[in-house]
Amino acid sequence: SSGSRDESLRDKRAQILSRGLPKQKPIEGVKQVVVLASGKGGVGKSTTAVNTALALAANDSTKEVGLLDADIYGPSIPKMMNLKGNPELTPKNLMRPLKNYGIACMSMGFLIEETAPVVWRGLMVMSAVEKLLRQVDWGQLDYLVIDMPPGTGDVQLSVSQNIPITGAVIISTPQDVALLDARKGAEMFRKVHVPVLGLIQNMSVFQCPKCMHETHIFGADGVRDLAETLGLDILGDIPLHVNIRETCDSGQPVVISQPQSDA
Repeated sequence: SSGSRDESLRDKRAQILSRGLPKQKPIEGVKQVVVLASGKGGVGKSTTAVNTALALAANDSTKEVGLLDADIYGPSIPKMMNLKGNPELTPKNLMRPLKNYGIACMSMGFLIEETAPVVWRGLMVMSAVEKLLRQVDWGQLDYLVIDMPPGTGDVQLSVSQNIPITGAVIISTPQDVALLDARKGAEMFRKVHVPVLGLIQNMSVFQCPKCMHETHIFGADGVRDLAETLGLDILGDIPLHVNIRETCDSGQPVVISQPQSDA
């Protein structure tokens, strides 16, 4: 019958498609992988990734934490973590991560000149991501935090399909245009069966240092409303504060340099 013929065609198509998907293979020595992502650029994702990695280590000194900068075109982890230089190679020809504040870091920024643009097509980018994932000697890590590039493209799909990910965290400002892309980011991870741990609302409120008046520059509760719509948790609400920006720009992130501050 035509019904059973359709069903066998569907099964065949599913088999062919599954053949094309890469097999997920854990990163050697890494127990949990958490990706920090945003649909849109400029929402403070790298700053949040850096401070999240430092906070994981600060909360439990027995845990080993690593930080991978998967943004090939705009790597910012070297500056924020105050790291420079090229990784050494192990006898097995694997790159050794550079370390600061107890966090093992790897970034494209260690492999190219600071001011050199990466003018590459997709295949070269994918090859670089594969090297950063597979050709690094992470040692033994309890957590690897991955700072994803903005968007829902090749890099996000490749990372999601190549390695088992414990969960994704979506970062957004409360602004409507950022929320549209944050929603796409959350839906993308759900499509590739990566659990979304929750959303972080960044740059939510600005407090004038002179009169202490609070202004919601990007809107008030946009991320909260989106989380409710998607049935997700709000994991944090981070203010727009000059200390957070200044400390990351100077390579001394706020979690490490001002651990007692509100920020």
